[in-house]
Amino acid sequence: MRGRGLLVAAVVATPFLMGAAAGAPGSADRTAFRFADPDIVESSGLAMSDGLVVTTNDSGDSGRVFTVDPATGTTVGLTSWSPDPVDVEALASAGRGHVWVGDIGDNQHQRDSVEVLRVPVGRGDVTATPEAYELVYPDGPRDAEAIVAHPLTGRLHVITKGIFGGTVYAAPARLDPDEPNLLEEVADAPGIVTDATFLPGGGGVVLRTYTDAYLASYPSWQPVTSWELPQQDQGEGVTVAGRDLLISTEGARSRVLEVPLPPEAGATDLQSPAWTALRWLATARGLPL
Repeated sequence: MRGRGLLVAAVVATPFLMGAAAGAPGSADRTAFRFADPDIVESSGLAMSDGLVVTTNDSGDSGRVFTVDPATGTTVGLTSWSPDPVDVEALASAGRGHVWVGDIGDNQHQRDSVEVLRVPVGRGDVTATPEAYELVYPDGPRDAEAIVAHPLTGRLHVITKGIFGGTVYAAPARLDPDEPNLLEEVADAPGIVTDATFLPGGGGVVLRTYTDAYLASYPSWQPVTSWELPQQDQGEGVTVAGRDLLISTEGARSRVLEVPLPPEAGATDLQSPAWTALRWLATARGLPL
């Protein structure tokens, strides 16, 4: 059975490995900023909100997210809530002034359900009562460290962290705050995905592991290309900032690195059906886009 499992895992991972292309970004080590806050010790997710960077600590921390000024690395806002989460592992943009917080970690595969919370973020300290939504896998407990939300539709996806290969699950288009929300399996993912982010137009998704980045098209989730990331002690965060990625790692006062997106990202992003429809509507109405 072990041999069969390895074979299946190899088959799952192969499309993503074959997506590697010449001309992908190299592993140039460019520091965007360094976290100045001594309370940020295990950055386990990144998201952008109104030009600011939002991060959260890994499992074991209280319910809180940090809003950081990327120009200085200083924390300019802190949002706290209770009760404390079980195992926060990921962030995703949730519209202006909000992020999704993914309480989705489950190393022992023991949780009957996981949770996402829509948390307000910004400058200043806030104690919030976030909207919370229960998510249930269709095939039993899974460990995950990545969530993404489509920038145009808001649809949430959870990406599990399998050793040899993971799975992408889509949440319902409209989340129910009162009942468990059943996730739907929609695609395969590379192994050991620690974070992910949509491209701005919603036509592509970047998935990161400890060592590499993978670009997949959306909504097909087909591999486009992959490339090596700069070395980090335990890289667990990624978000898009302009034409670059920001990637973070666990550790006190750790550096957030800036990595260029590959040339394929632009073409992939503009193929999004939603983005194409938006461009058509803007053109028809003579609006800039």
